Amino acid sequence: MTPQRTHADFTGQPLFVGLDVHKSSWRVSIHTAEMEYKTFTQPPQASALLSYLHRSFPGATVHCAYEAGFSGFSAAHELRAAGLDCLVVHPPDIPTTEYDRRHKNDRNDARRLSRELRSGHMRSVYVPTQEQIEARTLVRMRAVLIKKQTRCKTQIKMALLFLGVEIPATINNAHWSHGFIAWLETLTQRSSHSAVALRMLLEELLSLRAQVLAITLYIRAMARSAEYAPTVDLLTTIPGIGVLTAMILITELMDITRFRSADTLASYMGIIPDEASSGQKTVTTGVTARRNAALRHVIIESAWTAIRNDPALLQVYQRASHRMAKSKAIVIVARRLVNRLRKVWLTGIAYESGITAGKFPHAAVSPVTE
Repeated sequence: MTPQRTHADFTGQPLFVGLDVHKSSWRVSIHTAEMEYKTFTQPPQASALLSYLHRSFPGATVHCAYEAGFSGFSAAHELRAAGLDCLVVHPPDIPTTEYDRRHKNDRNDARRLSRELRSGHMRSVYVPTQEQIEARTLVRMRAVLIKKQTRCKTQIKMALLFLGVEIPATINNAHWSHGFIAWLETLTQRSSHSAVALRMLLEELLSLRAQVLAITLYIRAMARSAEYAPTVDLLTTIPGIGVLTAMILITELMDITRFRSADTLASYMGIIPDEASSGQKTVTTGVTARRNAALRHVIIESAWTAIRNDPALLQVYQRASHRMAKSKAIVIVARRLVNRLRKVWLTGIAYESGITAGKFPHAAVSPVTE
């Protein structure tokens, strides 16, 4: 008589799953509350993991974690939609031992994630919605195109220097005016090998300029939509913040309530000081290396604009620049802008020049934000 197969039931039991995510495969490590169960390799799809867990651990309360990286948040979205608790962890926030550093491989990385997830020592970064990701991707693409455009301009100027071509003083400026472009076009019409090279560089530049213009117009149209216009209108009341800057702030920060204080927001932007201390010795090492690069750049640029439009911030900058380098003084101005930004965004009240006093409201913060 063949014995009947009994079906396992893990209802209410916790399961901790660490994922080392790669393009071609995922390394999966599973811990129960008492022990390490299994580490294996699977295809790089959330659906494959869900199928395995439903088949092997029916009813279990599953907690997953993987490192933030190239794969974005699609796996987290799919796993959360299936009812699993999924953390996306900033790699430097994962506790690491000397053994982990000396024996780093996919298997050990997955086991470490699973182990630390079970211990409760990890927290997730903010997981944006698909709509938020798409909006941020678009706004970031403008910065990518501008960087390419700048590199192309540099290549053209270096080519001119190498060829010994002197730029006329009347059009030699940083703005690349229509007159300057027209002069470059005359150089490309010569019958020489270098003219062909210059023509290719100029065509690339003109193409990039057209792309930057198109994406800028698109983002400005987004800023006038019902979804973004109220917040854009609020933020642009702050001196130094224009429409494009406001769109960068909105798409990068996404949800201002996840920052419980202005200090937390400044830390996320990377405009707080870092320090190294040992015993009685403490050394300030400048602004922190940990930051959102896009936000730090844009808030510093906004600070330079703000001191030309706001006498109060100009005074802050002048007082600070008497005792420190100007590059450090502008960070203090940027910190003031962060205070204004958070207050305006949270209260929904437009900024009024001269009204800077008062405490900033503290909003509820999700435990999975940073």
